[in-house]
Amino acid sequence: MNDRALRYFLAVVRSGSVRAAADSLNVAASAVSRQIIEMEAECGEILLERLPRGVRPTEAGRIVAEHAQRQADEADLLDDRLKRLRGVQQGTIRLKCGGGFLVDLLDNGLAGFSRAYPGIAFQVSSGTTDTIQAAIAQGDADIGLAYNLPSHPDLRGVVTARQPLYAILPADHPLARTSGAIALRSFATEPAVLLPPDHGVRQLLGRVEASEGFRLMGRLETTSFEVHRRFLRAGMGVGFLPRFAVSAELRTGELSALPLREVILSEATAHLVVRTGRRLPEGTRRMLDWLAEHLVAFRAGG
Repeated sequence: MNDRALRYFLAVVRSGSVRAAADSLNVAASAVSRQIIEMEAECGEILLERLPRGVRPTEAGRIVAEHAQRQADEADLLDDRLKRLRGVQQGTIRLKCGGGFLVDLLDNGLAGFSRAYPGIAFQVSSGTTDTIQAAIAQGDADIGLAYNLPSHPDLRGVVTARQPLYAILPADHPLARTSGAIALRSFATEPAVLLPPDHGVRQLLGRVEASEGFRLMGRLETTSFEVHRRFLRAGMGVGFLPRFAVSAELRTGELSALPLREVILSEATAHLVVRTGRRLPEGTRRMLDWLAEHLVAFRAGG
């Protein structure tokens, strides 16, 4: 199988359709289809299952896609090693992270790293736990930062730090000076800013709500952590986040953080991950070390 065929096939698997892959590759859909037909003839196996809308890989197709991904990784690694021979520190590192990591990543990670390695650029996108897992496993991102990430065979944890979920309160809230841990149920009648139901943090809260038989009173639902911070600073209610997501406001005293009593909330973790088995370019390895050392999220307890 030639490099072009593998590249085309990997694009089809990632995008879920021949047309979308052709658009991303800037080639004709017929050229992509022809390469797939030739690959199937060469393999003697059907590689793609044709669906009413798009395609998905068969078992043989998944094996070929894994091979194609390894080939792409090796090509990137070769390019990186040749650049290092010339003393060049260049390239682009793709990061996929939960929204709560963004301020920490920019302020404590990328700002200093970019000064130390000015030739390296970044692509940063945010997503849910599921989309972060998929992006790393499929090779669409190099580094993932996720909260309370479940085990996944295609992901390797570089750093894991315990980052409990806290009740985040305006500084003048009546409970802000409470000493010791407090039960989540204590906030059942408080207006709250919450993440959507498919978010890992909201699912943790939902498990406690279900086991204890109460519901939090959502005043605002949003995926934006910046909106969370503004809601809390405006004194509109309470929120539930790890400390690193509001570390700047905690330092200035604008917000307060109360530990929550429930074990499932106190044992949540922050994760820095890459794809299992991938040999990483030098720039990516250095960034991993930098993030592990400098991000508040990877200091135990925030």
